[in-house]
Amino acid sequence: MTGKAFPVIIDSYYIRGEGVVEMSKRAYNFNAGPAALPLEVLQQAQSELVDYEGIGMSIMEVSHRSKEYDAVHAETQDLFKELLNIPDGYKVLFLQGGASTQFAMIPMNLLADGKVAHYVHTGSWANKAIKEAKLFGEVNVAASAKDNEFTKVPDLSGLSLGSDAAYLHITSNETIGGIQFKQFPATGNVPLVADMSSDILCRPVDVNQFDFIYAGAQKNLGPSGVTVAIVREDLVKDAPDSLPTMMRYATHIEGNSLYNTPPVFSVYMVGLVLKWIKTNGGLTAMEQRNEAKTKLIYDVIDASGGFYKGVADQGSRSTMNITFRMADEDMEKRFLQESAAQGFVGLKGHRSVGGLRASTYNAVPHEACQALADFMNDYQKRNG
Repeated sequence: MTGKAFPVIIDSYYIRGEGVVEMSKRAYNFNAGPAALPLEVLQQAQSELVDYEGIGMSIMEVSHRSKEYDAVHAETQDLFKELLNIPDGYKVLFLQGGASTQFAMIPMNLLADGKVAHYVHTGSWANKAIKEAKLFGEVNVAASAKDNEFTKVPDLSGLSLGSDAAYLHITSNETIGGIQFKQFPATGNVPLVADMSSDILCRPVDVNQFDFIYAGAQKNLGPSGVTVAIVREDLVKDAPDSLPTMMRYATHIEGNSLYNTPPVFSVYMVGLVLKWIKTNGGLTAMEQRNEAKTKLIYDVIDASGGFYKGVADQGSRSTMNITFRMADEDMEKRFLQESAAQGFVGLKGHRSVGGLRASTYNAVPHEACQALADFMNDYQKRNG
């Protein structure tokens, strides 16, 4: 008995060719990453996959030195600058190796002898960054959420960093724990570095507050394969001469992210996603849309009388990753089984913490969140 039947698909109609109407059957995709992509973006990529703009080749087949890819590359950089209002003096880089490689590259380039790298420990991903940084120099955990079991971001208002500070690193959103910074610290002359892998472009941010922002693409930007870095150029000009060429940000700035062959298709897809964001109202509209979507699910949790228990403190709740628990693991297991039968994907919590998680990135439609809220209410009625 699974109770009320919910549609297994989201029926999306669209026009192709000579006005032919087709239907795309889509799962309710709440995967944490790789994650949902906008349907319109997938449809455009599909239409251009074999023959990109009449050149007789896929964008995946063209030279990264070609005029076709050069246009894609430049337009994608320009869209980042426009959407985030990136000021002069910053460079948009397309790198590889995911955020995990940035965990090492950042201290390799920024943590000079005699300096201290400060980190805010907010959970699993911040911890990985801290561990990598310790391989290259002195690291201080300037603030930690460990005392509250990583359910609340630390208060950084009274943070004091010494004159020997190389930088302060934060993780703006913890994908696994479901906590998110709502405000960012003022660090004065100390460079602020942010891993925004799981919430970049979900809301407007003042890039002037940051000296280095990086993000893996596979949550809010596109498919996996490219990592975006927004770098204040003068910050990375004095990296140690001993660094390997590919591990130097200056290499990629000088080569405009073309020193080696870039992930052409991933950059192309990111460009399409950025166009989709712009067409749909930009970052202010994304923020409003995301808040409305996640409210549907948080409201069910809050009104459940404890049947669903939110993991994150209310003041730190993420608009990208909603984490919650139930009375016991058997109840959660049945929830996952029944939700999967109704077409919901990706609701199992990360293996390191268990529980349940709904990742509601930019491309997850409002209808999917409404369907999940309805399912959760129905499940409670039958099991509460």
